[in-house]
Amino acid sequence: MRRPSFRVFFNPRRLFCRPSPELLKTGDTLKQSKIFTSSDIDEYSKLSGDFNLLHFDLECAKNAGFHDIPVPGMLVATLFPRIIASHFPGAVYAKQTLEFKSPVFVDECIVGAVQASGIRRARNDRFLAKFDTECVKDGSGIVVISGEAIAILPSLALK
Repeated sequence: MRRPSFRVFFNPRRLFCRPSPELLKTGDTLKQSKIFTSSDIDEYSKLSGDFNLLHFDLECAKNAGFHDIPVPGMLVATLFPRIIASHFPGAVYAKQTLEFKSPVFVDECIVGAVQASGIRRARNDRFLAKFDTECVKDGSGIVVISGEAIAILPSLALK
């Protein structure tokens, strides 16, 4: 008696099914948080050359009207390109406006957010994305920095 023969069809695509990547859309918000430390201020000062006594000397900070030593505003603003680059490796940060609204002090948790407010196709299969940017104190929701950014993204796929 003959055995029935079976044909097995192998489709390698079915083994490695991946969901479609999530794509950035207008209105999407990306967030990250950071607690800024004294050592962050030291490293930032070494890299930037900004050794303003306000960020190192408590007496100087108090004379300027602060109750403690403030974190440099530009250091806090580094959250914006960090968020964009972590989701879109190879992104080119093209423009940023900043409005400093409230001081940040050492060991405060700050939440940075970028919200896509406009996206259009650019040359070479890239995308020009405009973002509303904001940093807030975690817990209180006090806005410390707001502004806008423009970045050239290699794709709209979120990482």
